Amino acid sequence: MQVSDEQVVDAVLRASRVLVSVAVRSLAGVDDDVTLPQYRALVVLASRGPQRPTELAERLAVHPSTVTRLCDRLVTKQLVERTASPVNRREVSVVLTRKGRRLVDRVTERRREEIARIVANIPTRERAATVHALHALGEAANEPADAAWFTGVAT
Repeated sequence: MQVSDEQVVDAVLRASRVLVSVAVRSLAGVDDDVTLPQYRALVVLASRGPQRPTELAERLAVHPSTVTRLCDRLVTKQLVERTASPVNRREVSVVLTRKGRRLVDRVTERRREEIARIVANIPTRERAATVHALHALGEAANEPADAAWFTGVAT
């Protein structure tokens, strides 16, 4: 069966609505004080390690000044910290704290539980194709697999 780009886009949009709603519910169940954009920054730091603010802004597709304000809020909440580069003291990296990592881990666990309930409704004969399609989507978006996530945290 030939599938058009438009059909793929429509299917991904539908799936994204499901996943965004799962993400919002999972985050709200753990911490009402962290916004979805703030959480996305935490996920980038968890999956890709410490980032310079300009790198983080690029990964989040936002203006650097937006990342500065976002990081200010996350520093206040003790979810990230800024550290000076040992090579160039003018260069700063944003690092996930232990508290930030715990938040990401708790939200991820809640998301896994809810997604598991949804997956249980996918017919067995369609699961392999679902896994293949979702891995292809993750690869196309250059999103690392969960097993490849950065595990270091600030001390």
